[in-house]
Amino acid sequence: MTNAQHFEFESPSLSNKNAKVTVDVLERDPTHKPRVVWSVDGREVYRTDLCKIFSDLKFGAARTAIYSYEDEGRAHAVGLNAGAIASPEHLAPVFLMWPGRRFNVNIMGAEVPLMDGSAAPFFYGLRRAAGEPEALVFYDAPVKAEWDLTAKASDGSERTFGHVRICPAETFEVEYVLDRSKSRGDACDLQSAAAVSIYSPENLFQIFMARTFISAEEFEQAKAAGMLGGVDESCGMLLNSLDGAATSKDFRVANEPAMHKILDLIGDITFICPALPRVRIEITNGGHVSHRQIMERLIPYVSAGLFEKI
Repeated sequence: MTNAQHFEFESPSLSNKNAKVTVDVLERDPTHKPRVVWSVDGREVYRTDLCKIFSDLKFGAARTAIYSYEDEGRAHAVGLNAGAIASPEHLAPVFLMWPGRRFNVNIMGAEVPLMDGSAAPFFYGLRRAAGEPEALVFYDAPVKAEWDLTAKASDGSERTFGHVRICPAETFEVEYVLDRSKSRGDACDLQSAAAVSIYSPENLFQIFMARTFISAEEFEQAKAAGMLGGVDESCGMLLNSLDGAATSKDFRVANEPAMHKILDLIGDITFICPALPRVRIEITNGGHVSHRQIMERLIPYVSAGLFEKI
């Protein structure tokens, strides 16, 4: 592609032994609005300068976030294609670093490769082409809400397993707590907590380093059920289900499991566009579904002026 630097990232993904995504970093052009174009097998499925259509994307979640555009008529009307994108939450946060640039992302087979389970390989790869990170873009989101996270227990009763609270703040702040216990019906025992306040690109570096994780017991159960067909030891951390400690690798950053959940949260929020809300989020035992519930409350305020200023 002319006037672009081309990067390829390849590794196993959750489902595939060989997964690949390419990113073209386009030259700066003041006549074009910044945007991230997400394509699958060369067909555009979503782009961030059309963030008003984000609500049209169908959302699903398993161990990853899945977005799909199923209305072919509506997709055609805005110049997109029907299709699905899986696992963008590790790559989407990296575009926060260059909100004024244009990127073309093409995922082969719909699922983003896991790399080492963090956002770091994507960041360092793109930094070589995009240069020094730019100032982050924020938008006001006067949201005040809190709710319990619940699930059906094996006996049919409803079990509360977590909580979310969100309120306005001067910047983007997160306090994330993982408090899981087999005695309460969780799949494993795990305690981890982390808090961040993000003002500048420097505040994101440690978050990008945090790897995805799974307990040894959950991993074996998933494999036996025919899931995680692409995953190997290079794709994240295997945790000892008894004490939440890494069995094969040391943590890269303090409280790495909770830090990775913050990365997931940021990825789920910024897939819509590379900007952060000025809110404080307190979340216990969250996941992609609860992140989506947060995003649904933020959607009315995702008008950062990012595209209008160009």
